[in-house]
Amino acid sequence: MSEHAPEIESILKTVSVSLARNGPTRTFCTLHDTLDSRDELQDIRRSIHQHPELAFNEVRTAELVASKLEGWGYAVTRGVGGTGVVATLRSGSGKRSVGIRADMDALPIHERTNLPYASVHEGKMHACGHDGHTTVLLGAARQLARTRHFNGTVNLIFQPAEEIGAGGGAERMLADGLFERFPCDAIFGLHNHPGVEAGTFMFRAGPFMAACDTVTITIRGKGGHAARPHQSIDPILVAGSLVMALQSIVARNVDPNETAVVTIGTLHAGHAPNVIPDSARMEISVRSFSAEVRASMEARIRQLVTAHAEGYGATAEIDYVRGYPVLVNSEAETEFARQVAEELVGPERAIGNFHRIAGSEDFAYFLQQRPGCFVRMGNGANQPLLHNAGYDFNDDNLTVGAAYWTRLVERYLAE
Repeated sequence: MSEHAPEIESILKTVSVSLARNGPTRTFCTLHDTLDSRDELQDIRRSIHQHPELAFNEVRTAELVASKLEGWGYAVTRGVGGTGVVATLRSGSGKRSVGIRADMDALPIHERTNLPYASVHEGKMHACGHDGHTTVLLGAARQLARTRHFNGTVNLIFQPAEEIGAGGGAERMLADGLFERFPCDAIFGLHNHPGVEAGTFMFRAGPFMAACDTVTITIRGKGGHAARPHQSIDPILVAGSLVMALQSIVARNVDPNETAVVTIGTLHAGHAPNVIPDSARMEISVRSFSAEVRASMEARIRQLVTAHAEGYGATAEIDYVRGYPVLVNSEAETEFARQVAEELVGPERAIGNFHRIAGSEDFAYFLQQRPGCFVRMGNGANQPLLHNAGYDFNDDNLTVGAAYWTRLVERYLAE
């Protein structure tokens, strides 16, 4: 029985037919070139998975990454932006440079996969596939080091703390002089995507992933006895009504041609059934794909919440925290990245103009300073969703992703 998933076997057969027709000569990395590293990469990925570390605590992971890279001949810098690692490799006399980024942190979720390599740390797991992203980039690092079939400089960026929102790893690495210390003419990153067949790459130029803001609203009323509500100002009533009113913002204040989301994620108030509490607290996630919509939604939320509370005789305190910005892929680099995928896996598995994704990514901060592209890679059609206790990265993607990054670097830094 084959050791590869059916979709990966299909890609390999397509590549083999192409080579048979066109001859064995090729210039850049193919899927076959990384197959011999599969077992090593799987061991690395499962070791990282078994020992997940949360934001800015990726000590074991960072040391594993750094030691592997040093063994392959990279110049390694530890402690960039906290626990970040940057590895640099130069070949030839080319002046161009390119950056490839992978994230390393896990999530505060209790794993329920029952896998033999499941997390040994209760309440922590790699439920978003950062263990796979890190290993894929290590696979490319290994291949690039042993062939050095490029002319210029490659900077491999292993980033901490992607999952925590504002003040995360991308911002910290940039504040630590990432691009000044490790110049990059362009930067690329990748995230797995459950629901799409493994070995498939998805691209979209322009706004691709949403800005994400977090709003905490504290409604202050007047507590009292449940039997005498007329003597109180019930903050729960205000909050309940506000839950519905907030949904009118997207429905009636955002252009139907735009995309936006307002989700009330938490609502807390009171401790006893016979007591009207003094206050209620709610937390909201706000997502948008343009700076204009983002600004208008903040203004409208502030206006609506304030007026709504006052209409009931209550007051509202609003803590509006802007999180990751809109992730905007540059046109030329996105088309280049798509072409590399098409060459590697065929046009049917290199999907251009993929739909927008309402999730957010701090890779957006890198794209504000350098041109580049953030790529999605299918994790399997029937795999559990991201941030799910049953999720696991698809190991069949390890060599595919490694070959993709290798070929992209070789093509970008070609002679």
